[in-house]
Amino acid sequence: MIRRTREASATSVMGTCLQSAVALGILEESAATLEEGTSVLKPLHRWEHQDRPLRRRDLAEDPLQQFLRWYREAEEANLRYPNAMAVATATADGKPSVRMVLLRQVDERGFVFYTNLESRKGREIAENPRAALLFYWEPLERQVRIEGRVELVSPEEADEYFATRPYGSQVSAWASRQSEPIASRAELERRHEEFAARYPEGAVPRPPYWGGYRVVPDAYEFWQGRADRLHDRFRYERRPDGSWTIVRLQP
Repeated sequence: MIRRTREASATSVMGTCLQSAVALGILEESAATLEEGTSVLKPLHRWEHQDRPLRRRDLAEDPLQQFLRWYREAEEANLRYPNAMAVATATADGKPSVRMVLLRQVDERGFVFYTNLESRKGREIAENPRAALLFYWEPLERQVRIEGRVELVSPEEADEYFATRPYGSQVSAWASRQSEPIASRAELERRHEEFAARYPEGAVPRPPYWGGYRVVPDAYEFWQGRADRLHDRFRYERRPDGSWTIVRLQP
């Protein structure tokens, strides 16, 4: 009885979602039926790639310099968040998770972002200190993938960055126990008000559970969209002596 009730409920919810998707034109109406068992996304438009080539001779020998070159071009393209990146982590037994964060610093030591160290990503990094990053700059038809080990930034670096955050964001770092359940939005806002009353503007200390991570790359991949899905892909891998190999990958 319980199983049938759950199945009926799931069917009802799925049917409602599919009907909404059909109304929005996202799914083909003929495909949006539970009886058929699968639904096919309706291609809204197929954009042609600009066919901007990426050649081996165009690449910097140092992948960080290549990244900075592309990052500057992303800034010049007036993207709202050129520093937005997906951060993928995994548990010790390989269960993955991914989320968007903002890159806050990059240099020869690695790529830095800040967060609650007790969040889901913080817990996963603690037991499996490796991560993958992905930057996607759609107007330029470019992706950059980065893989490497993860280390904590120093408390001094975290303090320095925390002091530059807007006041409301500093208070939120105290109010939100990131990734933990909460009963309501009202409770979250009440906690924010309580910590704002405790810490006036200009006097908010960094929470002890809040800090930064640095991803130290051992591999980069640069992807440039091309016509007919014949994209250009180049992968850099770090050698033991610190230099880099560069190979072209098939799209």
